[in-house]
Amino acid sequence: MPSATRRGSPPSPPASGPAAPTLKKVAEAAGVHLSTVSRALNPETRHLVAEAATARVLAEAARLGYRPDAAAAALRTGRSRLIGALVPGIANPVFAPILAGAEAVLAGRGYALLVADPGDDPARAVTLADEMASRRVDGLLLATAAGHDDPVVSRCLARGTPVVLINRTEAEARAPAVVSDDQEGLRLAIEHLVALGHRRIGHIAGPPNLSTGALRRRGFEAAMAAHGLDASAIAPATAYSRPAGAAAARQLRAGHPGLTALACANDLLALGTYDVLAEAGLRVPDDVSVTGHNDMPMMDMVAPPLTTVRIGHAEMGREAAHLLLRALDDRTTPPTRGTAVLLRPTLVIRASSAPPR
Repeated sequence: MPSATRRGSPPSPPASGPAAPTLKKVAEAAGVHLSTVSRALNPETRHLVAEAATARVLAEAARLGYRPDAAAAALRTGRSRLIGALVPGIANPVFAPILAGAEAVLAGRGYALLVADPGDDPARAVTLADEMASRRVDGLLLATAAGHDDPVVSRCLARGTPVVLINRTEAEARAPAVVSDDQEGLRLAIEHLVALGHRRIGHIAGPPNLSTGALRRRGFEAAMAAHGLDASAIAPATAYSRPAGAAAARQLRAGHPGLTALACANDLLALGTYDVLAEAGLRVPDDVSVTGHNDMPMMDMVAPPLTTVRIGHAEMGREAAHLLLRALDDRTTPPTRGTAVLLRPTLVIRASSAPPR
């Protein structure tokens, strides 16, 4: 029977659990000095500790359930070890491998990645960037850049926050970027279609305010001109989405009947083009060949499998993370204005392209 508490007496304090493990306890368990534990648990200083000692420290820390105090470390070092990332569509399959590639590199240096999705709304992007700044992120990976002077880039430059652009760039390169060679991608698609015998080729372009839309259109026009072909059959989409692709395809077919091939600036635009051609009773590629751009996951599983330009998404994320880490390592000599890593795309030929009838 439980003992009664006397009226007016304070209740007995609840029994406390075991004290949280400390660095000192880990050091005692591993048989090493406290400073050795501190270095071994920090990915940036781990190389200063012998491998055997590091292995012991990590094993004992895991056994004891030791967790570093991130807030205390941030106060001590002036770094939160948080990196922000803004992407224009978290559900878009393009960005999952980009983020995974970046996260793998950042985690190896003890950084965590915070991801937010403002869509293609510049005001929302600024708000989210400000919220990340309030959480003292050490740097920003930005996949939402648009126009000549992206407001988030301006914010980062004003604050002195390292920022690296991914997949898109500004018209005037003010920050380092990792992008695919968008003009080369469209050249590859047009070379392929011309080699098949197509001469009447149209382009479903991306939004003109985005670097990917503008550069891929430029690549289409240059490749068509190189073969002496008319490059006027262009319809820009309002967004990189399947419905926007369908709307642009209807516009293009209305103004340019008789096209035998359509080179699309994005795989989702290509899927919208599939829809419009099916509505018109046309078959891909028997009646019209279609190419995409990006090689999103499952493009080999649509009907027919899509010929498309493959971008190294995971490599893009890794390279962007490396650029950002270099900026964080040496803030006194930030990356050269407009430093760009240009990744070379490849063409993946599938069943959506064939010689014209």
